[in-house]
Amino acid sequence: MKSISLFTGYIYLIFAIILGIASNGFLKTTEGFTKLNPTIFCVLSIIVCLFCISKAMTIIPVGFTYATYGALTITAVTLFGIFKYNQTPNLYGTIGLILIIAGVVLLNVFGKVK
Repeated sequence: MKSISLFTGYIYLIFAIILGIASNGFLKTTEGFTKLNPTIFCVLSIIVCLFCISKAMTIIPVGFTYATYGALTITAVTLFGIFKYNQTPNLYGTIGLILIIAGVVLLNVFGKVK
C-alpha cells in the first residue's frame, strides 16, 4: 500500500513539473501580462502546478518534492530557452545546472528523512 501512495506522489510531482515548465516556459509570451491568452494559460497552469505540488507533498517529504520540482523545472526551462529563444547559458550557467541536477540526484538517491 505504501508503494502505491508513493507512486501517486511521484505522479503528482511529474504533473507539477510539466505544468511548471509550461507556465514558466511560456511566461515570456505574455509580454508582461499584456497578452490575454498566454496570461490566462500561464496563470491557470501555475495554479494547477501548485495544486499538484501540494498533493505530492502530502506523500513525499517537502524537501525532496520541492528540490526535485525546482531542479527539473529550472533545467527544462533553460533548455526551452535554448531551443525556443536561442538563449544559451555560458560555461558557468551550464556548470550550475549540472550541479543542481547532481544535487537533486544525491538528495533522492542517498538522502534520508527521519
